Amino acid sequence: MNYIRKITAATWLYCKKAFKWYMGIFKGRPWYIKLLSATASVIVAFILYLGAVDINFLGLFGKSPSMGTIINTRPAQASEIYSADSVMIGKYFSENRTPVTYNDVNPVFWTALIDTEDERFYHHFGIDFQAFGAALKDYVIHHDARGASTITQQLAKNLFRVRTEYSTGLLGSIPGVKMLIMKTKEWITAVKLEANFSKEEILTMYANTVDFGSNAFGIKTACKTYFNTTPQHLTPEQAAVLVGMLKATTYYNPRLHPENSMNRRNVVLGNMLQRGHLTQEQYDSLTIKPIELDYSVENAYDGKALYFREAVKEYLSDWCRENGYDLYTDGLKIYTTIDTAMQRYAEQAAWENMKQLQQRFNNHWGRVNPWQDEYHREIPNFIENIAKRLPCYKYLDKRFDHNQDSIDFYLNQPHPVKLFSYDGPYETEMSTLDSIRYMEHFMHCGFTAIEPKTGYVKAWVGDLDFGTWKYDKVTAMRQPGSTFKLFVYTEAMNQGLTPNDRREDSYFSMNVWDNEQKKEVLWAPTNANGFFTGYNMTLKSAFAQSVNSIAVKIGQEMGIDRIAKTAHKMGIKSPLHETPSLALGASDVNLLELVNAYSTIVNDGMAHEPVLVTRILDRDGNTIYEAPTEQTEAVSYRSAFFMQQMLMAGMREPGGTSMNMWRYVRNFSDTDFGGKTGTSNNHSDAWFVGISPNLVCGAWVGGEYRAIHFRTGELGQGSRTALPICGQFFESVLSDKRFKHYHGKFGAPRDASILDSMYQGISTYEPLDSLEEDSLDAEQEQNIEEIQDSIGA
Repeated sequence: MNYIRKITAATWLYCKKAFKWYMGIFKGRPWYIKLLSATASVIVAFILYLGAVDINFLGLFGKSPSMGTIINTRPAQASEIYSADSVMIGKYFSENRTPVTYNDVNPVFWTALIDTEDERFYHHFGIDFQAFGAALKDYVIHHDARGASTITQQLAKNLFRVRTEYSTGLLGSIPGVKMLIMKTKEWITAVKLEANFSKEEILTMYANTVDFGSNAFGIKTACKTYFNTTPQHLTPEQAAVLVGMLKATTYYNPRLHPENSMNRRNVVLGNMLQRGHLTQEQYDSLTIKPIELDYSVENAYDGKALYFREAVKEYLSDWCRENGYDLYTDGLKIYTTIDTAMQRYAEQAAWENMKQLQQRFNNHWGRVNPWQDEYHREIPNFIENIAKRLPCYKYLDKRFDHNQDSIDFYLNQPHPVKLFSYDGPYETEMSTLDSIRYMEHFMHCGFTAIEPKTGYVKAWVGDLDFGTWKYDKVTAMRQPGSTFKLFVYTEAMNQGLTPNDRREDSYFSMNVWDNEQKKEVLWAPTNANGFFTGYNMTLKSAFAQSVNSIAVKIGQEMGIDRIAKTAHKMGIKSPLHETPSLALGASDVNLLELVNAYSTIVNDGMAHEPVLVTRILDRDGNTIYEAPTEQTEAVSYRSAFFMQQMLMAGMREPGGTSMNMWRYVRNFSDTDFGGKTGTSNNHSDAWFVGISPNLVCGAWVGGEYRAIHFRTGELGQGSRTALPICGQFFESVLSDKRFKHYHGKFGAPRDASILDSMYQGISTYEPLDSLEEDSLDAEQEQNIEEIQDSIGA
């Protein structure tokens, strides 16, 4: 404490001596010495003030942009997403900005900008004291405030938000002082910019950062938004419109206020005339031209593959957080695995087949609501419970203090709504509850396709319309039904069984734990039609016909825990409930992981993580991310080969549930196909996963809620709902000459221990009464021999 007192006393003494010395300069001196001294004092004081502001002396002035920040600053820039075939499919941005270089812009824009905003731009060092003095005089004499900021000062404001992001310190609370401090910071920052960048660089930075309104940041986005052109092709009158908007982006917006915009445009053209950059003839012809807009505001949901782009955002979220990147501001170039042609084929297949399915669904239910229990009675409060999750319900609940009568009254009041239809969205008047009833009649789908050898996702359809349904069905959790039998039989192959080993299709029962009753109960699995044939079937036939009894028996024989472990190794990420019913797909998974797990079998037992992004470049073109190429052995080659044969058996064995695929792919004799259907118990979920050696795809079809479904299996089965989407996709892709490399066959086994007798041969006739609901109709069954002959089975 004594030390601090000594320091304070010494400082005070030094200040007194310094002040005495300074006053001595003026005493007894001639007037001109006093004037020079006073002037020098003001200059020194001003320099010291600038230095104090810049370093935030004693915290009095608040933080300012440092020299390092100014040199290395980068404005927010949109990240661009590209497909595998080099098509930009969209952007991520908070400010829609794509930078350009100085030479990318028509010089007429630079001319118009300088003539209007800063005519002495090339002659000052960031601060135009002549313009500042004129503005100060006008304010004092005429009380007319006019702008005196140079382009460099405006750039300082745009880049560093010195008036909002940087505080003005302790002195900023004094009236009038805050504005002085902010203006000083702009001056200092402008001078630093001039010291570190050329005039052309400053112009370019300004054009890339300035806000042109309508969510258009930077000259490139503004040209696209207002005129659907590029900066290189700007005309003089278009450049004048854009420069004119800089004074007030709303008041001089050519779409909102065309007359104001035209007047302002002509002022800019007049400035160009006055500075000698337009002739009188050019000025006269341009000022009478109307403003011709080609207006289109780009938003974050413009572009292609919207569900996929949302998935990419989620896919990269951890990587961005760990590596310090922001998708919305860092101007990344993200190269994805999606192929735009395959994506188009996938969307077309989903749309066309779901449109037909929707008609069948509507005819199936008629006037009855599809949210029924097993006795065809409407589920109580089904629609009302959905409404309770909506923002409008929460607003009404708060407004009327939980008064249900008032809430119900407004929920049943008609109002304008925009609704989805296959003929295009339309507007009508409908109450909130009726609009829910209308929208919940729609069936939904998800679809994805993966290259099994790379894990690359080539197509992704999250649902029918992103604008209406944001919830992505590719990642939605649903019961996989019989598609899960892949893992049951894979584990059987792991433990030494072969496709031609046999098990009996017969009744059996077991004790299982019931969570609701909190006790063991007797469970007797049944086949889809409720009957057992008693036939001793090959595993290949049992899998092809999707016989439940044999799948459950194999599950118990191999061990449910080991089946779950194999499923996880093959690519299932979701937790699995290790109960006997797991063999029939009772535990929820999502479509992406299911298709990826099937890809493991096609890839000879080697598992990949699904890959959505191959590489990422930063805004300078440096590669900062490349997709990992690691793969791990999930199952042995022997097991994978056997399961490839089992999957193909679904299209070759009598009663195979995937036989419908031949309607779409029978002309591709140079390619092997297989697949597996699945349908959950109450027909809420219909699945199909189709395989070929170089491409695997899968589809899910169902209602938004599990209570919405077909009442009978015949209409809701996977072979009639999900399979046609995959079939049409395969047909479209393989018919396209660009995708010739996706053709191929599995070939003979590479393992000498695999004998023909273990998997080859069409089984002798086995009763088809035990077929799952995914079976063929009678007409298709008559074509089995013809199809088998055509593929050489």
